[in-house]
Amino acid sequence: MTTDNPRGGETRGPFIPMLLLALAVLVLLVFQTTQLYRTQDSLQQVWEGQQAPLEEAQRLRTQLDGIAAGTARLADRGNVNAKRVVEELRKRGITINPDAPSTPPTAAD
Repeated sequence: MTTDNPRGGETRGPFIPMLLLALAVLVLLVFQTTQLYRTQDSLQQVWEGQQAPLEEAQRLRTQLDGIAAGTARLADRGNVNAKRVVEELRKRGITINPDAPSTPPTAAD
């Protein structure tokens, strides 16, 4: 829609600028949505990639706790070498739970 300007020129209505603004907002929203989906996929892949090492670390931790608990039980029974190991671990700030399971938990636990 154009109207005559009292100065002698034509003025345009707000339709074209508003259309361009709406189109720009739409393009921005599509771009942002695409970026969010890509980021979500990347994060999902990273999370899945960390699961196997995490499970392995938990299994190793359980095994080490079992070994340490066995060593603590040996020290309690009077084994001199086990007492030395437990004492050195205490000096380094490592506490041993003698009631720790000696076998790793299964997937059902």
